[in-house]
Amino acid sequence: MGVIVKDRDILGGTPVFRGTRVPIQALFDYLEGGETLEEFLQGFPTVSREAAIAALEEAKHLLLARP
Repeated sequence: MGVIVKDRDILGGTPVFRGTRVPIQALFDYLEGGETLEEFLQGFPTVSREAAIAALEEAKHLLLARP
């Protein structure tokens, strides 16, 4: 099972971390804003370090995938 979930019953289908209501976008917003992964994890304690890293790895895989 992936770490990212899209369910229309959870935040209207916004991609979230599995088992939470934390949007994946929040992680990217933190990093884009110059915050660290540690600061994100402190702000969203329901997201594990492993889940955050897995989400980043999943995004990396999608970006680097060859058509």
